[in-house]
Amino acid sequence: MREGKIQIIPLGGLGEIGKNSLAVRYGDGIVVIDCGLMFPEEEMLGIDVVIPDVSYLVEHKNLIRAIVLTHGHEDHIGALPYVLPHFQNVPVYGTRLTLGLLEGKLAEHLPDHDVDLRVVRPRDVVEVGHFKIEFIRVSHSIPDAVAVALHTPIGVVLHTGDFKVDHTPVDGEMIDFHRLAQLGEAGVLVLLSDSTNVERPGYTMSERVVGEGFDETFRRARGRVLIATFASNIHRIQQAVLVAQRYGRKVAVAGRSMVNVVDVAHRLGYLHIPPGTLVELEEANQLPRHEVVILTTGSQGEPMSALTRMAMADHKLVDIVPGDTIIISAVPIPGNEKLVARVIDQLFKRGAEVLYETVGGLHVSGHPSQEELKLMLNLTRPKFFIPVHGEYRMLMRHAELARELGVSPENVFVAENGQIVEFTRKSGRFAGRVTAGRVLVDGLGVGDVGNIVLRDRKQLAQDGILIVVLAINQESGQVVAGPDIVSRGFVYVRGAEQLLEEAKEKVHSALEKCAGRGTTEWASIKSQVRDVLGRFLYDRTRRRPMILPIIMEV
Repeated sequence: MREGKIQIIPLGGLGEIGKNSLAVRYGDGIVVIDCGLMFPEEEMLGIDVVIPDVSYLVEHKNLIRAIVLTHGHEDHIGALPYVLPHFQNVPVYGTRLTLGLLEGKLAEHLPDHDVDLRVVRPRDVVEVGHFKIEFIRVSHSIPDAVAVALHTPIGVVLHTGDFKVDHTPVDGEMIDFHRLAQLGEAGVLVLLSDSTNVERPGYTMSERVVGEGFDETFRRARGRVLIATFASNIHRIQQAVLVAQRYGRKVAVAGRSMVNVVDVAHRLGYLHIPPGTLVELEEANQLPRHEVVILTTGSQGEPMSALTRMAMADHKLVDIVPGDTIIISAVPIPGNEKLVARVIDQLFKRGAEVLYETVGGLHVSGHPSQEELKLMLNLTRPKFFIPVHGEYRMLMRHAELARELGVSPENVFVAENGQIVEFTRKSGRFAGRVTAGRVLVDGLGVGDVGNIVLRDRKQLAQDGILIVVLAINQESGQVVAGPDIVSRGFVYVRGAEQLLEEAKEKVHSALEKCAGRGTTEWASIKSQVRDVLGRFLYDRTRRRPMILPIIMEV
């Protein structure tokens, strides 16, 4: 019997931070690990979120045996409400908190869609097709995070998920070094490991450091304390709640995602809130300010988040006033720096004391630094290595680290989204590509906004639009009305009568040329009007508005 091959196909998360998703294929079965989203870049005007292109999975949906989730962060589960309708009856495996958070998303986006959610615990093993899927506890900034080991007939593929080495975790649940070492002893064929912090030397600090930082800040604070962090950072929320109780403060929650996560985590027992500590925002407003803590979304400066609306004096229930202390317990995701800086500026203007990334002890990463990455490589001793979860320079640095620790250079594969990396027991190689990329979500539209629409939006944002309306006699081809010109975002009509009159004359001359040449095709007439008007406006204004000719036949 011919021995099979393992194909590892990243669909997102390589060369970028976010939309992590990966397919592992052996024989006639595919296991999908994670399916996350990322937030739009600044030039993606009007886009809400970005999800991976799963065309490959749709084409091979009859082979998909399971979707496996490492933890409950948006960049690992956020795309599932958009993707799951393509896959009927595919089981989704995850820990209790991960599936609890996913259930909330599915109830909102797919209320009528029945999804087969299967809860697993660390050390559980499930069999699907040729795969035995093992779940291994790791530490991260959210509880119930796991690494995933796929046992196949030719070897083990180990995906670390997001992890860090935290010897004093907030929930007391340690990373399972013992099981990782056992796998390494038995032999790991392929290791895929988190590259986010590979550029940082040393170790990532324990999450408990943040609790100490909160304690110091609460001790000095004379008014309200507001803490902005990721809604899913339950360990941080837990520490904020405990420190608030220690200082006799009540806790209120602002921001829809924060409210949802606190509700799910509290209900499932992952967040312990002493009785009487949690109050509604309305009730918090009636209390003395030195007795209040508000947990809020908006650590990334998102325009519609609770903290941003507070900073802009646009929040219905919370006004920022002098004496408030605001902790931004996060670092900006690359690309969000300007948004965060703007919010911090506005908060300072309102008289608040703002503590952000430059203040030590108020944020630690959930990802491993260099020494932890070395430890993972040394524990598991893989034959082949693929760095994942990071921008391209991070993947390259992680590959270099693996080579320094003894992984053969020819056994290290820095892949891109869509590349197939194929393994036998003894060899690995790049084996072609599949369709991969990004799908843009705008409102209810999934994938209906592409590069052409984005280019148009960018042009409209930069130079505006000019609409030329005219009516042409159906029989004679003569202009019977117009041209009328409507301008939006280009020039203010009242201040530019002369320019628009000259533009109308250019349109007239373009139409006369078309008539002289006997051109009656509307597409040709519109093209001529667009070209003539575009050249004229650029010569006069050095701007290129979108020109939209509308011709009516009468």
